[in-house]
Amino acid sequence: MVAAAELAGAGWSVALVDERDRLGGFVASDELTLPGHVHDTFSSWHPLFVTGGAYADLGPDLHRHGLAYSNTDGAVTAGISDRGTVVAHRDPTVTAQSFEHDDDRRAYADMLAELESWAPHAFGALGSELRPVDLARLGAGAVRALGRDGSTDFVRVALQSGRGYVRERFRGREVDQLWSPWLLHAGLSPDHATGGLMLPIMAFSMHAAGLPVVTGGAGEFTAAFGRLLAERGVTVVTGEPVSHIDVADGRAVGVRVGDRRIAARRAVLASSSTPRLYQEMLGTDVAPTAGRRAAARHRPGRAAMQIHLALDRPVEWTDPRLREVPLIHVGDGAGSTGIACAQAEAGLLPADPTVVVGQQDVLDPSRSPAGAATLWVQLQEVPWAPIGDAADSVAADGTWTETVTAAYVDRVLGRIERYAPGLRESVTGTAVLTPADLTAANANAVHGDPYGGAAEIDQSLLWRPGTGTGHRTGIDGLFHIGAFTHPGPGLGGGSGHLVAQQLIAPSPTTRVATRLRGLTERFRP
Repeated sequence: MVAAAELAGAGWSVALVDERDRLGGFVASDELTLPGHVHDTFSSWHPLFVTGGAYADLGPDLHRHGLAYSNTDGAVTAGISDRGTVVAHRDPTVTAQSFEHDDDRRAYADMLAELESWAPHAFGALGSELRPVDLARLGAGAVRALGRDGSTDFVRVALQSGRGYVRERFRGREVDQLWSPWLLHAGLSPDHATGGLMLPIMAFSMHAAGLPVVTGGAGEFTAAFGRLLAERGVTVVTGEPVSHIDVADGRAVGVRVGDRRIAARRAVLASSSTPRLYQEMLGTDVAPTAGRRAAARHRPGRAAMQIHLALDRPVEWTDPRLREVPLIHVGDGAGSTGIACAQAEAGLLPADPTVVVGQQDVLDPSRSPAGAATLWVQLQEVPWAPIGDAADSVAADGTWTETVTAAYVDRVLGRIERYAPGLRESVTGTAVLTPADLTAANANAVHGDPYGGAAEIDQSLLWRPGTGTGHRTGIDGLFHIGAFTHPGPGLGGGSGHLVAQQLIAPSPTTRVATRLRGLTERFRP
């Protein structure tokens, strides 16, 4: 949607094809449980979008078409476990006041200050194609700004795990309990490389941007986009998949939709899984070697699961501060999160999963009837095909049967209820999306993974989606976008924005290549 809106705004004639019956992919809202209870069906929080380049370009027009956000200036996120409760506020000083150790308060301020000095380089990499010229520019800029020692520290932290980062810098539990579970939202575990950089980025982003949600539900986001696309003359086709991308003389020239063909005079942008793009839409006889290699190397990440609850009253947390917190992680930080990730990777149902509890109606009361509430529960440590149970109480045989699903939902609700007594008694409606349901809703969720594949270092940055690929597929005029490509998962529209801006204002090298190709075609015998 981002790429289509930006290209159409630059005067391009654009067609947007979505195989689902509505736009937005994993951005949607529905009354999944009871009338009046609006649930963000998949994704929900938009800090990445409102701080990104796509929003800077499209935000004013989207707001003109009805987009509105609800946010907070106070408590933004929290972690709760038997170790206690830690609450993060928009104000980092207020956040650090609750830390047990004075050293940790200073270290927290130092962490955010250091990240601010690194921000141009970290976000510069996320907003760049990472071509050799980009890498040279980013590296030279980092050395100039940070010096040799500072640049070395930056690279070291970027390769560090989140667990290692926290252990190195903080004595107490608070930073770990608050921010280690947030690594799940980047597709990582506490023990994956790059977590050492992503953890302070998460904290920095929450303090700076909060946790905005779309007022009225995420569906209002896609509705605003739909009106903007219509205003800019974009032809929108829904409910039909692209079965094939036509290539002639090494250039993408159109797509097949049902029994018709849509011609592409300038470019085709495919927001698709890597295997589907190279193995199905192109086919192995057309896909370049690098693309076939990328498809073979693709590795899905952990699967995810959603539980939506309608409640007859707001949650009564044992810690009353949590009643005003939009997003809460039930877990004790890297300890329980690391174990649950390992169990899910082994194909087991985690015994003590990290439970993400979203209370969107704290920010946007329109989400539920007066006196009632909705809960958005996300699980990011589940196996695609559960072959066993780490707690040894659920008989799993490799599929998410109704029995397995019901037993695991009961475990999750019990984990929340430990800190919110009476929760299950207040539930008036439930809707569950298993990993298989996520894949059925969106083919890009390969094996129930909503993050476009594993986010480990070998599947990120230069290596996403595969060595030698990137947004440029090796076929002239065909670009790969979406979570499967750099900068990876997260609701920011980064890849579409990057490619659209290149097409709108190509680099001098690209302009020269385009002119040479035009001359070649013009004088071809």
